[in-house]
Amino acid sequence: MRRLYGAAMTNAPFPRPTRRRPLLPLVLGAAFLLWAGHAHAQRVGESGLPIPRFVSLAGEAINVRSGPGKNYPIRWVYTRLGLPVKVVEEFDAWRKVEDQDGEQGWIHGSLLSRRRTVMVVAELASLHRTPAREARVLLKAERGVIGRLLDCNPTWCFLDVGGTRGWMERAGLWGVLPDEMNQ
Repeated sequence: MRRLYGAAMTNAPFPRPTRRRPLLPLVLGAAFLLWAGHAHAQRVGESGLPIPRFVSLAGEAINVRSGPGKNYPIRWVYTRLGLPVKVVEEFDAWRKVEDQDGEQGWIHGSLLSRRRTVMVVAELASLHRTPAREARVLLKAERGVIGRLLDCNPTWCFLDVGGTRGWMERAGLWGVLPDEMNQ
């Protein structure tokens, strides 16, 4: 039987391939794993701090602007000291923030605090003595209550709510990133 091999016709059979393991799938697999590992990684903003990150409002009347500068119009005013907001972008001294409703606007960085707070977004959330549903309930907090964030594990956060310290289920809180633990 004649087979085309290279540029000439020959009666010789095809050379038997050596048992090489292809490197391309291994290289592509390793590249994918590296990419997947960094897909959820935070980037670093102009301030040198990670983005996104949570901060809180440092004053009781904070102007939120449509752009990063005093020449941009004020869109609304936050009137709640300690309200947690997520920094999603930075430009010079300005921070683009997002609130629990998904609204975004620009605030000067000097009006934000690194003090970590969370807001209850569940209708009613219990503050427990230990991180367990069956643990003693210290208080019940309605939607909108703000507490100081002290620590977190994958499902619970340790808070100070009005001077009472305890654990609240993370799912009912706004102010903690999904992969954030041990503050």
